[in-house]
Amino acid sequence: MSEYRIGDGMEVTLHFTLKLEDGSVVDSTRDKQPATFQYGDGNLPPGFESPIKGLTDGDTGSYTIPPEHAFGQHNPQNVQRIPRDSFEGPELEEGLVMSFADAAGGELPGVIASIDDTHVDVDFNHPLAGRTLTFEVEVLEVKPVTTH
Repeated sequence: MSEYRIGDGMEVTLHFTLKLEDGSVVDSTRDKQPATFQYGDGNLPPGFESPIKGLTDGDTGSYTIPPEHAFGQHNPQNVQRIPRDSFEGPELEEGLVMSFADAAGGELPGVIASIDDTHVDVDFNHPLAGRTLTFEVEVLEVKPVTTH
């Protein structure tokens, strides 16, 4: 049993499973390496960090995370209408995730929301925006962050 509890200055190793409202699994470490991160380093949205604060080795929990504490609400302004002829080829289909260049030259994933003869609507919201998620955790190890 560790004397350390999850909080600032701690390195946390855990298994997690993220589920949608209907129980379908979005992401999980159960079948692979556990996740290790520094509490408060921004790897987890704050809504996922606050419920696990104070847990220690061996603790488990299941938490309901509302959209405003997870990936935000769905924002209609993040849906862009793009002329159909800016896309090459006929392989467009609704639900397809494509990569677009953002203003800074980085990559921005977008989901094809709808297609008609002249335009394509692309949704740049996070795929989990607007969703209430269930965050299940099993804490494996909590220890102080070591700085080299």
